[in-house]
Amino acid sequence: MNIEDLRNYCINKKAVTESFPFDETTLVFKVAGKMFALTDLEGELSVNLKCEPEKAIKLREEFPAIMPGYHMDKKHWNTVKIDNSLSDLFLFELIDNSYDLIVSKLIKKTKVEFGFDV
Repeated sequence: MNIEDLRNYCINKKAVTESFPFDETTLVFKVAGKMFALTDLEGELSVNLKCEPEKAIKLREEFPAIMPGYHMDKKHWNTVKIDNSLSDLFLFELIDNSYDLIVSKLIKKTKVEFGFDV
């Protein structure tokens, strides 16, 4: 996976926007205004993704490319190094999980506003 694959996958999800709220190199993807993925456009390609705390720990133990979230709440975020050790399909599943976690926590009014099932 490269940065364009990552961007295209994220931006094509329902109600997703992209922006650079922190600096000119940190690309942030939000669903209904809430962050679900962040990546730095400089250096090694990686992405920060939200994750259930128990699952986050298991993933870190099983995959060397998955670490506690860099500059994030380490309980709820993982940094996933995008390299050949993880398949694109698995990376897409991790992105989907992060996105779904955020959507599940949206209030009913917001879900209706953005066209999600309530």
